[in-house]
Amino acid sequence: MLEQIQVWMQEQGIGGKWAEGLSVLTALALILLVSFVIAWIARRLILSSVHSIIRRSENKWDDILVEKNVFAWLAHLAPALVIYWGVQWIFVQQDSLVVVIQKLALIYMILVGFLTAGSLLNALLEAYERTPVSRRRPIKGYVQLTKIGMAILCGIFVVSTLLDRSPWGLLSLLGGLTAILLLVFKDTILGFVASVQLVSHDMVAKGDWISMPKYGADGDVLDISIHTVKVQNWDKTISTIPTYALINDSFTNWRGMTESGGRRIKRSLCIDMNSVRFCDDEMLERFSRIDCLKDYIRTKKEELDRYHAEYGIDTAVAANARRMTNLGTFRTYLSEYLKRHPKIHKEMTFLVRYLAPTPDGLPLEIYVFSSDQRWAYYEALQADIFDHVLAILPEFGLRVFQHPTGGDFQQISGTAHTSAHVVGT
Repeated sequence: MLEQIQVWMQEQGIGGKWAEGLSVLTALALILLVSFVIAWIARRLILSSVHSIIRRSENKWDDILVEKNVFAWLAHLAPALVIYWGVQWIFVQQDSLVVVIQKLALIYMILVGFLTAGSLLNALLEAYERTPVSRRRPIKGYVQLTKIGMAILCGIFVVSTLLDRSPWGLLSLLGGLTAILLLVFKDTILGFVASVQLVSHDMVAKGDWISMPKYGADGDVLDISIHTVKVQNWDKTISTIPTYALINDSFTNWRGMTESGGRRIKRSLCIDMNSVRFCDDEMLERFSRIDCLKDYIRTKKEELDRYHAEYGIDTAVAANARRMTNLGTFRTYLSEYLKRHPKIHKEMTFLVRYLAPTPDGLPLEIYVFSSDQRWAYYEALQADIFDHVLAILPEFGLRVFQHPTGGDFQQISGTAHTSAHVVGT
């Protein structure tokens, strides 16, 4: 065809080198024009028709292919193929020019193929993440590693095309540079191995609440990739943790609490041990009027009376008899109060216990589970319980231990000053 263009130019009075040069430019322009027309047809007609068919379909996965531009990148192959095959037909005797143009067209097709494959992987990842299993089995790390491998292969094929050498020879050369590649891709390799372990052992998944103080992370996992795990903290800041750090360091995953249906309340207050004493008849009479204690008081008194009668114990001596204490009665009251509370989980661990005595008093610990896991409601429930505990303690003749404050010292100083003034008078 190039010769026909040259003949036509000679007929128009253009000869010599001008005819040869203009014929080449005209042929190139013709190829570009045809490729432009093919590209327009592929994008405006074929691609628009495909998108229209996909929008009318009931499937959702094909919509993702459109969103990720898979077909749009694929349409770029049409003009490249026209140029690749067209130059052979037009430039029959221009071998060097054909080789150069075909190399450029082939490199373009390799790059378009890489971008198309990347878009397809993104679409598959998007479709997978819309399924329930993606929360427990994230595959983003695998997709990223596949993209890295594809990018390396793409680079190898581009270089081999430019140098006109076999890509397998370049791959063997890279095999000899393994040590350097391991150094360059150290973080990627560590991240990939870590992501495989995280997924296979189900250690963390998207949506889990994790705590990792070393990296300032305490919140929900937003994303798990081959290099980093993204966590949105409760103050709405974002923390990024290296993926391999979740394998090397310790972290807390609160998923078990979320799935259990309860959230632990574990808090104690210190009772002043000087306020603990045996219950007298007046106290027992007063306690028996408390609705959640009257059955306990009656049953306990019957039990103690039987015990004393069975062993002939002289109850006039306090050291001989078994007697109820205000602290033990209060612990029973607190247990019954929590059992009747509508927001305390009844099927999970339930303890109201004493811890080892300390110089700050006797710790009385509440170890129960809230049935409402929402943070604000959980904190409100915890606050309501301890508001009630602190307010009801004096009814049992008990005091909370706390270190003296400035107001206590001022009160003591004022009392001593008043006493000295009275004595002096």
